[in-house]
Amino acid sequence: MRLICLADTHNQHRDLEIPEGDILIHAGDCTDGGSARESLDFLDWLHQQPHMHKILIPGNHDFFFEKSENKNKIPDDIHVLIGKALEIEGIKFWGSPYTPGMANWAFHRERGADLRGHWEKIPRDTQVLITHTPPYGILDDTARGLKLGCEELAAALESLKPDFHLFGHIHHAAGSKTFSNTKFFNLSVLDERFRIMNEPAVIDL
Repeated sequence: MRLICLADTHNQHRDLEIPEGDILIHAGDCTDGGSARESLDFLDWLHQQPHMHKILIPGNHDFFFEKSENKNKIPDDIHVLIGKALEIEGIKFWGSPYTPGMANWAFHRERGADLRGHWEKIPRDTQVLITHTPPYGILDDTARGLKLGCEELAAALESLKPDFHLFGHIHHAAGSKTFSNTKFFNLSVLDERFRIMNEPAVIDL
């Protein structure tokens, strides 16, 4: 099974070359302002992609997906995971859009107990974890050297240990690394100046 993974496209999805694969995964910030126009354009583009399965985790820019009345506007072949599990061909995914410390943005949760309780819901048999936020200390550095990942998510990962953890959010930290038997991918396509700098990641399971 081949996963094609990306994040932080901010309305530039139609300018990307998307590799062939089985599952297309977007880990958040598909829009810039989260408007209906932006979101529906992205959903139309995602629906038109030839991949058999599509998974979307909204990001802190994606206000459209916070509104329950918009659920019926999402094509049936797109799985939007908001604290939700999904199994495809025996592979167990779990996705969440929540980010810490972003009070004026979508899918905000306060650092500490609020987020801790959310991450405690991740099934222990999750193989591919998809969040918008990185865990604290892993591919979460800004250009100024600040680490903006989630401390509570990092703590949860100490026992969860999924095979893969996919995320975005911090454009400057795009890349991958392996730590404690988990392969981490910051999938940000754009840099901090919103220029396309990175290609989608290709992961073969």
